[in-house]
Amino acid sequence: MTVSSSDLTVDGVTLSAGARRLVQDISLTARPGEVVGLVGPNGSGKSSLLRAVYRVLRPDSGTVRVDGDDAWSLPVRRLARTVAAVVQDGAADFDLAVREVVAMGRTPHKRLLDGDTAEDTRIVESCLASVDAADLADRPFDRLSGGERQRVLVARALAQRPSLLVLDEPTNHLDIRHQLQVLGILRALPATVLVALHDLNLAAYYCDRLYVLSEGLVTASGPPAEVLTPGLLGEVYGVAGEVTPHPRTGAPQVVFLPEERVPAGSA
Repeated sequence: MTVSSSDLTVDGVTLSAGARRLVQDISLTARPGEVVGLVGPNGSGKSSLLRAVYRVLRPDSGTVRVDGDDAWSLPVRRLARTVAAVVQDGAADFDLAVREVVAMGRTPHKRLLDGDTAEDTRIVESCLASVDAADLADRPFDRLSGGERQRVLVARALAQRPSLLVLDEPTNHLDIRHQLQVLGILRALPATVLVALHDLNLAAYYCDRLYVLSEGLVTASGPPAEVLTPGLLGEVYGVAGEVTPHPRTGAPQVVFLPEERVPAGSA
């Protein structure tokens, strides 16, 4: 879907909201072409960190660099050509047809008042088809279900042709088939992908590396097979679980044991 990928470096980023510390001294990397996952409980700082990457929440300290350049110093147009974001609850009630919403992703590649070209139309149609939404093209966006909207917003981000794609829970509202479809698209992209996910099994299968956040700090990082352990499930999530290689894929498979609660911090 894209023609290039970017190098992302987050170095010592701290974020606050008033007196509340959201994340503390977080560093991570996403190398060109990688899919890097952020996992952790609600309130652990995943969304806040992503907002610093796609330039909504300015860090108190630390830097976010894209291909070596400070993301917060890049011209808006250049940033929009490089970074695309799919955010939680980002489905505004656009009074537009679906194809017009997806076409908004082409805006960074146009000059003011430029109309859509044949290439723009081709890209929009291709992106809609890739998320199984071609049949929605002429429907009003604000009449769609939550899952349909989510797929359209992913298509809009893909139409932007970014080299860095940042997604906050992109599988929200999606049924299982479309969860797998969207994550499969991300996995196949040549772009660099930074994605927050709640489902640890999806994260284990589709991500090259994981960063586990807890209370605004990075608790663990590395390949899923190294990061996802019963001890981590107890320490970070406060639940008991087993982690074994999936018999067909080899990816770590997490099975929770709901009858065995583990107090957070006891593992």
